[in-house]
This record gives sequence, C-alpha cells and structure tokens, in this order.
Amino acid sequence: MTTFDDDLIACADLVQKGDPDRFATVMASPVSTRAALFAIYAFNLELARAPWASTEAMIAEMRVQWWRDVGAEIASGGPVRRHFVATPLARVLRPDLAVHIDAMAEARRWDIYRDPFEDEAALADHIDKTTGSLMWMAAATLGARDETLVRRFAYGVGVANWLRAIPKLVAEKRVPLLDGTPEGVRALAQDGLAALKEARANRGAMAASLLPALLPGWQADKILQQAVAAPQRVADGTLGTSEFRRRTSLIYRVSTGRW
Repeated sequence: MTTFDDDLIACADLVQKGDPDRFATVMASPVSTRAALFAIYAFNLELARAPWASTEAMIAEMRVQWWRDVGAEIASGGPVRRHFVATPLARVLRPDLAVHIDAMAEARRWDIYRDPFEDEAALADHIDKTTGSLMWMAAATLGARDETLVRRFAYGVGVANWLRAIPKLVAEKRVPLLDGTPEGVRALAQDGLAALKEARANRGAMAASLLPALLPGWQADKILQQAVAAPQRVADGTLGTSEFRRRTSLIYRVSTGRW
C-alpha cells in the first residue's frame, strides 16, 4: 500500500478543493485505494486546468504538452520529472495505463481554442478520451480488466459532467454543443442514460473491489434524467440535487455496492 507522503497529502488537498465530488468518493472508499485515486484525480485536475492557464494559446499548449511529456516518461518506465503530482502518479500508474495520457492531453487542447466539435462523434470521442480514460486508469489501477465496460459506463458519467459544465464553457466563449436546442440536449442526455443502462446490465462482470473507481458516477443518473425532463436546466446551470440528497445517495451506493 502506498503511504501518504507530503506529495500525496498535497494531491488530496488539491482534489478536495478542485474536485469535491471525486474527493467525496475517495473518502467513502477503503483506505487502501485512496493514495492511487488521489494521485490520478490530482493529475486529471492539473491537466484539465492546463488549457486555461493562459489566454495565450502557445503558453496553454506548452502546459498541456508538459503533461503529455510526463505521460511519455511514465509509459517508458524511465525517470519521471519531479513534481508534487507527477511524482506520486508515476508510483501508482502502470506504464501501459500512462499511454492514455497522450490522448487525454490531445483532447484537452479543445479547451484552448473556440472551435466547435466537427460532429457528434467528435464530442463523444472527447468525452471518452477525458472521462473515459480517467475512469479506466482508476479502475485498471484497482484491478479492472474490462476496458470496454468501464468506458461505456464512463461515457454516461462524462455526458452528465459535460452538461453540468455547459454554462461555464459558454461563458468562456466555447461551443460545447453542436445542437443546443432542447431536443438536442435531451437526445445527448438520453444517450448518456443508455450508456449507463448498458454498462449496468453487465454489472456482474465487475468485482466489488472496483467500486471506488466507479463511484464518481453516483450522480449521473439523476443529472441526466433532469436534462431529459427539463433541458433548459442545462443552460440555467441548475442540474444536480441538494447537498443532503447528494450525500445520502453516495452513502447508498457505497453501502449497496451498486454503481
């Protein structure tokens, strides 16, 4: 079991402040899984923030490239540059999983510019390379073997997360949806729900020990259902539930083991 040194404590603090939902799922998980998950989620935060580090595209590109280089170093099995997130990440992430960092970084370049996605497939690919790769790295680190199943579940989770991020992306002059009409939003949310249902139909193939990596999807159903019922909530930024329901639903998932 990886011990918590100053780097990992800093990673946990970063996740607590920058990604409170994932922080809650880690703290609801066995202690033995927390070091790996905190390192992976801290990395995800740092990469996600890289495109927004500067309004100068070249500087933002350099920040994204820095993490691409870290991924290549971990994947090669050689020395990895010293950094409070990169260092613990290199300890917990297998080289074969680190290869996904390149695709994650490439997907994050979309945030630097203001071009819309080419088509719906491009948006789906973006969600898979970000949320999908992240969940797969976490699940595989805990022992998962079925990448297709994990990524299918992650797609539904990613759609929910994407819909919640729409107001911020629009405020930053990005074009997050090809079809922002109520019908378009509803169709995307239904796509996400279908992915969750498909993955859960094969729930028996996933060991109970993998629950910590899948818990970040605990709110996805409710969010997607809200978007289907009232698409305007996406633009209004009102998707989600009360803090009480958020906490009790997480407790339910943990106690039942049903992701």
